[in-house]
Amino acid sequence: MSDITKIFESVDSQVWGPPLLILLVGTGIYLTIRLGVLQVFRLPLALKYVFSRDKESHAQGDVSSFAALCTALAATIGTGNIVGVATAIKLGGPGALFWMWIAAFFGMATKYGECLLSVKYRVVDKNGQMSGGPMYYIERGLGNKWLAKLFSIFGICVAFFGIGTFPQVNAITRSVKGTFNIPIVITAIVITVLVALVTLGGIKSISKTAEIIVPAMVILYVAGSLLIVFLNIGALPGTIGLIIKSAFSPTAAAGGFLGSTVMLAMKSGIARGVFSNESGLGSAPIASAAARTNSCAKQGLISMTGTFFDTIIVCTMTGIILVMTGAWSGNNAGTDMTNSAFGTGLAGVGPYIVTIGLIFFAFTTILGWNYYGERCTEYLFGVKGIIPYRIIFIILVALGAFLKLDLIWTLADIVNGLMAIPNLIALIGLSGIIAAETRKFSDELKQGLHR
Repeated sequence: MSDITKIFESVDSQVWGPPLLILLVGTGIYLTIRLGVLQVFRLPLALKYVFSRDKESHAQGDVSSFAALCTALAATIGTGNIVGVATAIKLGGPGALFWMWIAAFFGMATKYGECLLSVKYRVVDKNGQMSGGPMYYIERGLGNKWLAKLFSIFGICVAFFGIGTFPQVNAITRSVKGTFNIPIVITAIVITVLVALVTLGGIKSISKTAEIIVPAMVILYVAGSLLIVFLNIGALPGTIGLIIKSAFSPTAAAGGFLGSTVMLAMKSGIARGVFSNESGLGSAPIASAAARTNSCAKQGLISMTGTFFDTIIVCTMTGIILVMTGAWSGNNAGTDMTNSAFGTGLAGVGPYIVTIGLIFFAFTTILGWNYYGERCTEYLFGVKGIIPYRIIFIILVALGAFLKLDLIWTLADIVNGLMAIPNLIALIGLSGIIAAETRKFSDELKQGLHR
């Protein structure tokens, strides 16, 4: 197994080399400039839309804009926010969190652009459901069908072998085993049954579940994290200082930490940040396409907040506590590292916050990615491919608890990177459309057409 792992790690280092990192962040920088730093100046309006009552109930779409956002957040807020942040900081030191922030800032512009395009180019399938996402705007906007098919193939691979199954199930079963001493087999069976019950109901069933779970789980996790920060408030300035300093200088070895370079901190932070918030991957646009809305730009703004909530808020909470408590330099890794940090910060209760958060974060990610893979399957094979896809997905969920963690994360990284490439090419090629729709929306705002 070690030889196989080394092969995958070699492929991973090639996929996530400087070219892809430059393309990911570069696309975000390019859109940020072209859209006039929209993620700053339009963020208050975007948050207003998120928390206001849906006024487009008669618009075309399957679910409300909020439900579509919750479905996207269900898929993005997962193990990346707990295990992924711990992995990034373990590899790259505290500075990795800073680079996660940078990737998220520019990623908000990327998320806005891709979700805008998904609504603009969406279609209605033979079952009467909305279908959209990069495969549609690549084909209908960019005029490149083979690149659209390539994206869909990679999207199914991510759902089957990447974010959608193995890392989530693996993290849940091991966390439950460590905290509650429940056998892995039992947890795996329960997860599989629950996933089957929800996902067989399609987007409406998934979005209803997400609307209930996502806000509750984020509030619980952030509240617990803020309590730890408050109890250790004196250490906060030093924590922030270490994070920023480590982003621009090598981090010396400490405890179980082996030290890192600036490039390793940057790579770890950006790669894990993208794994967590999925900006540029092209996944969230698939959920956005189902939203009831008559404005593609408005939905882009709403979807943009997903990256803000995921990384700027939830990942930051995890990262600060890992650094503040010193757990980052210990001998633990992954979930054990985060459990140790929360246990130090909030004795007795802390590990339960992590475990409960992880269960819900990872479970909803499985649901969201089931839908993403399903839409990619429908694009390639039509509606007849949906049921076989769901069956295979459920089987893979059942198997996910019994695979080695290192191999899982490496495989997830590879297929994530491959999925991003066609989407980023499309975003650059269609940036003129994104800018034009944004100007149109701004003019309509001035006319009072959007409240």
